[in-house]
Amino acid sequence: MTSISLQPVQPNERETFMDVLRGFAILGIFIANLGGFSWYNESAHLTGPMLLPVLDHKMEFLHHMFIEGKFYSIFSLLFGWGIARQFKRADAKGVNALPTVRRRLLFMLLLGAVHLLIWPGDIVFFYALLGFLLLPLRKFSNKTLLITGSIFIFSPVVLYWLKMTWPVLNYPAELMVKTGIKVDDALLGLKSEEDFMNLIKHGSWLDQLKSNISGFFFRYNYLFFVSRVPKVLGMFLIGYVTGRSDFYKNISQYKKLLYWITGAGLVIGLPANYYLAHYMTWYNQDYFNLKTKGLYQTIAYAIGVVPLAMAYVAMFMLSFQTTAGKKILSVLAPVGKMAFSNYLMHSIIGNFVFLGAGLGYMGKVGPVYFTLFGIVVFILQIVLSTIWLKYFNYGPVEWLWRSATYKKWQPFSKTITLNT
Repeated sequence: MTSISLQPVQPNERETFMDVLRGFAILGIFIANLGGFSWYNESAHLTGPMLLPVLDHKMEFLHHMFIEGKFYSIFSLLFGWGIARQFKRADAKGVNALPTVRRRLLFMLLLGAVHLLIWPGDIVFFYALLGFLLLPLRKFSNKTLLITGSIFIFSPVVLYWLKMTWPVLNYPAELMVKTGIKVDDALLGLKSEEDFMNLIKHGSWLDQLKSNISGFFFRYNYLFFVSRVPKVLGMFLIGYVTGRSDFYKNISQYKKLLYWITGAGLVIGLPANYYLAHYMTWYNQDYFNLKTKGLYQTIAYAIGVVPLAMAYVAMFMLSFQTTAGKKILSVLAPVGKMAFSNYLMHSIIGNFVFLGAGLGYMGKVGPVYFTLFGIVVFILQIVLSTIWLKYFNYGPVEWLWRSATYKKWQPFSKTITLNT
C-alpha cells in the first residue's frame, strides 16, 4: 500500500441509490425529531387549533410503529456502507484510506459538537465516535461482522435485564443527569424542571445556547440508557458488509434475497412494531423505570425495528431497478447528496418555529400537524437542493467537510459553459 492519499470521489463515482436512500432516511429522522422540537406532550392535555387529541394519539402510535428507530437504523447502515466504499475504492487504487477516513471522522466530531449547541438531539457527534470503533472491526470477515452486528442489535435485551436486576449498572446514565443538572445550575441558575421549561418558553437565544451545553449530558444519559451504542454499531457493521461485498452493484444476483428480506422484514417487523408502539404509547414510563413491561418493549424493539428498516431498504432497492421506480425515487437524491446540510437545517427550522426565542409554538402542535409540517419542509428541501446542485458541487456543510477531509479546498461552484 503506497503513502499516496485517497482523492475525493468524482461525480461519476457516486452511487445515486445511496443518495436516494439517504434522502429517505433524512425525511424519517426529521419527522421523528419533530416530536422533540415541538415539545409535544400528550399527557399535558393541552388544547389548541393544532392539537387534535384523538387523531394525534393515533398518529403518535403510527410514528412508533413505522418511524421509531427505523430511520436512524437506515442512516447507520448507510454510514457503514459509505466507510466500506472508501476503503474499497482506496484498495483498488493502491492507496491507504485510513488517514483520510480518520480526518473525515474528526471533522464529523467537530461538526457534531457545533450542532450539539444548536440541537441536543444531534447524532453526528455520536456517529463519529462510533465510527472510530468501526475502524478496527472492519478487518474481520463479512461473516464475523454480520454475526457480531446481529449480536449487538439484540444485546439491549440482555443489557436491559441486567439493569433491572442490578440497577447500579445504570449509574453512568444517572451520572450524566446529575452532571447536566449541575451545569444548568452553574450556567443558568436552574433549580427545577419548571425553571427549565420556563427558560425554553421565554428565554433568549443565548439562554437556549447555554441550556444546550447541559443538554449534551441529558442526551448521552438517554443514549446510554436505551443502549443506542450497540444498536448503531451493529448497523454500522451490517452496512460495512453491504458496501464491502458490492451487494448493490451485483443486485441482479441478489433479487431473491431482497424479496426474502422484504417478506421476512414485514412478517416479523410489522407485528413486533405493533407491540412496540403499544408499549411506547401506553407503558413508556415503565421502560424508563426498568419495569417488566419495559423489558417487553425492549424485546419488541430488538425483534422488530431492524427487520422493518431492512424491508424498507430492500423495497427501495427493488423499486430502483425499475424505470418508473428509478425516475420517481431519484427526486430524493439531491436531499441525500446534501444530507448533513439538510439535517442541520432541520435543527435551525425546528428551533425557530418551536422555541420561545423564535415563533414559540412549543407544546402547541400535535403529531398530525407536525408530521404535515415535516413533509412540507422536506418537499421544499427537495426543490431547494435540486436548484442548489445545479450551481454548486456540494452542499455548504459537505463542501467544508470534504475540504477538511482532503486537506484542500474543493471546487464549490460548478463551471457553467454558455453556448454561443
